[in-house]
Amino acid sequence: MLSAKSNASIVAGLLLAVTFWGGNNAGTKWLVQTWPPVWIGTTRFFCAGLLLLGLLRFTKLLGTSHALRPEIKRRLWWRGGLSLATYIVAFTYAVKFTSASHVALYLGAAPVWALLWEGLSDRMSHGAWRYAAATLALTGVFVLLWPALRDSHANLLGEILGLASSILWTNYGRQCRSLAATLSGAEVSAHTMWRGGALLLPISIAELIARKTLPLGGMQIAVQSYCILAGGVFAFAIWSNALRHWSTSRVFLFNNLIPLSTMTWAHFCIGEAITPTFWVAMILVAAGVVLGQMKFQTPTQATPVE
Repeated sequence: MLSAKSNASIVAGLLLAVTFWGGNNAGTKWLVQTWPPVWIGTTRFFCAGLLLLGLLRFTKLLGTSHALRPEIKRRLWWRGGLSLATYIVAFTYAVKFTSASHVALYLGAAPVWALLWEGLSDRMSHGAWRYAAATLALTGVFVLLWPALRDSHANLLGEILGLASSILWTNYGRQCRSLAATLSGAEVSAHTMWRGGALLLPISIAELIARKTLPLGGMQIAVQSYCILAGGVFAFAIWSNALRHWSTSRVFLFNNLIPLSTMTWAHFCIGEAITPTFWVAMILVAAGVVLGQMKFQTPTQATPVE
C-alpha cells in the first residue's frame, strides 16, 4: 500500500506527463505547417526510441533490458513497429487538416475502442456496461464530426483521420500488451519507436524530395526537440513509473485530461480556436471512458506495464 505522499507524487507526475503530451500535440500542429508530416513522426520516434534504449542500457530508471530472441525481434518489427508507424502517419496528417484538440479528443476515446475490441472475444462479459460506454464515446465522436459533415467548407478528411488514428492507437496498445508478456513496457516502447521510425524512413525521404526544401530554423528544431524529449522520453518515463505502482485502468483515467491540455497549449501558443462542439464532445467521451474503466477495474488487478 502506497503512502498518501507517494500517491500524491504519482498524481503530480501524471499531471506533468499530461502537460507534456498536450504541448507535444500542439507542437506537432505547429510543425506540420512547415515540415512534412511523416518526416516529423519518423525523426521523433527514431530519436526517442534510441534515447529510451540508452536509458535502459546505462541506467535503472526504466528497469533492465533483456536480450531479444529472433522471434521477438520479428514481432517488434511487424506488429509493434508497423502498427506504431501506421498510427503516426494518420496522426500527423490528422493534425495537419484539423485542430490538435480534436485529434487529442479522438485519441481520448481509445480505451473505449479497446473495450469493444476485447468484447469480440468475450461477448457475454459486462456487455451492457461496455456498450453503454461505447455509446457515450461514439456520441462524442459524432458531435465532433457533425460540423464537418454538415459544412462543405469544413475539413472532413482531418476528422476522419483523427478517428482513424484513435483506432490505430488502440491497435498499437494491443500489440504492446502482447509483447509485454516477454518484455517490459519501457523495452516495448523503445524498440517499437525506433523500428517504427525506421519503417517510415523511405516515405519521409520521398516527402523531402517532393518538398525540395526543409526549413531548419531555431524554432522548428526547438519544438521538435521538446516533442522528442518531453513528449517522448520524459513523459513516457513518468507514465511507466506510474504503471509500476497503480493499475492500468487507474493510470489511463488521466488520458481524459490530454484533450484539455492540448486545447490549452494550442489556444494560447498557436492561436487555435476552441470549437463550440469541443466541450460537449469532451464530456461525452470522458464519461464513456470513465464508465468503461470503472466497470472493469477490480481491487486485485495486477499492475501490467504498457
